[in-house]
Amino acid sequence: MSAPAHDPDLRAAQPEHSRRALLAGSVGNFIEWYEFGVYGYFATVIAARFFTPEGGSEVEGLVKTYASFALAFFFRPVGAALFGRLGDRIGRRPVLILVIALMTVATTLIGALPTYATVGALAPWLLTFLRVLQGLSAGGEFGGAVSVMTEFAPPGRRGLYGSWQSFTVALGLLGGAGVAALLATVLDARQLEAWGWRLPFLLTLPLGLGALWLRLRLDETPSFRRESAGEGARERPPRREVARAITLGAARVMGWAAAGYTFLVVLPSYLQSSLNASFRQALLATVLANLGFAVTIVPAGLLSDRVGRRPVMLTGAVLVTVLAVPLLDLLQEPGASNAVKGVAVFVAGAVVGLMAGPGPAMLSEMFPTSVRYTGLGLAYALSNAVFSGCAGLIITETIKRTGNVDIPGYYAAATCAVSVLALATLGRRPRTLVKDQEIQRS
Repeated sequence: MSAPAHDPDLRAAQPEHSRRALLAGSVGNFIEWYEFGVYGYFATVIAARFFTPEGGSEVEGLVKTYASFALAFFFRPVGAALFGRLGDRIGRRPVLILVIALMTVATTLIGALPTYATVGALAPWLLTFLRVLQGLSAGGEFGGAVSVMTEFAPPGRRGLYGSWQSFTVALGLLGGAGVAALLATVLDARQLEAWGWRLPFLLTLPLGLGALWLRLRLDETPSFRRESAGEGARERPPRREVARAITLGAARVMGWAAAGYTFLVVLPSYLQSSLNASFRQALLATVLANLGFAVTIVPAGLLSDRVGRRPVMLTGAVLVTVLAVPLLDLLQEPGASNAVKGVAVFVAGAVVGLMAGPGPAMLSEMFPTSVRYTGLGLAYALSNAVFSGCAGLIITETIKRTGNVDIPGYYAAATCAVSVLALATLGRRPRTLVKDQEIQRS
């Protein structure tokens, strides 16, 4: 349920400011998830270049690659707390400018790193250091971007505006998959492994400069301006209540985090290592999954403005819980046609989109302006640190130990089952920790 039309903050947000905020907030999410997608898609190549000394095990190298991946995710909550605190004190705009600059530098440098063959054991440490910087900046990105989008949203459109955060995640993952697929087509395997994998990371530099220009033109949100001027609700909720809300918010989005990364990023390496698919086949499957994800996000956000966040998100969580293992079994079925398998991965992405569309607005509505950047950023970052960042590591290591190739399906289903329970507590109308003029209880 969106904020009432009489909200003075919303009257202050003119259409051109709302559109500019939508673009400036979205572009950082695109770059963040483009890079994380590229890292996931090239995980096997990165494992060979940075984590596998001569004579080393390929599986062990892949596990170490995902461990570095997970480490970056665990620095997201640190970034969410650090930059969120700044964003709630000095403003959304300056902090979002800072995090996009840091993200751009760290990602571009990955494309220029020396490999294990050149500098030996220093190579994985340099890569891990840059991944940590990415994790810190990404932790500060979500809370600020969603705060900007939803605080500038017109009356009755918070779900739609917030859904663009998730939609640009899908575009970023698709962009990463598209670049990876293009390189796999125009370069042979030796060229791709020698230097081709660097190009997607280096491409971040012009993308980041464009994002920085957009954010320099961004206005501060009406909500934060009113808060700073002493005109808004300045009461800060008790820390215990904020912590409880963060935990509940993380539980509500953990299924989205886990299933999303399982189906949208980990899938290529899983198909290659467990089902003996080629690199191109794995990328095609991932593109289809991300297309399904992208198709449902914005309609789901728009629908949640009309019927509420709970029914839309619950539908997605229940569908993943029920369908995850059967969809994965279909991919393993030798008699199933490629068209049927393509539909299966498309559906897998689509049901995740039902959670991702309303998710940002749902988190934003849980926190008042004074702690919104920090609260929703931490809820999202904690969930992603545990259930997205560890997805590749958990799935790869568990399959290695058990030989059970259904593990990704069980993982997605179990996390979404927990989200079903947490989402069941979500009311039809948004509730914040304290009375907030931007989002009122009714």
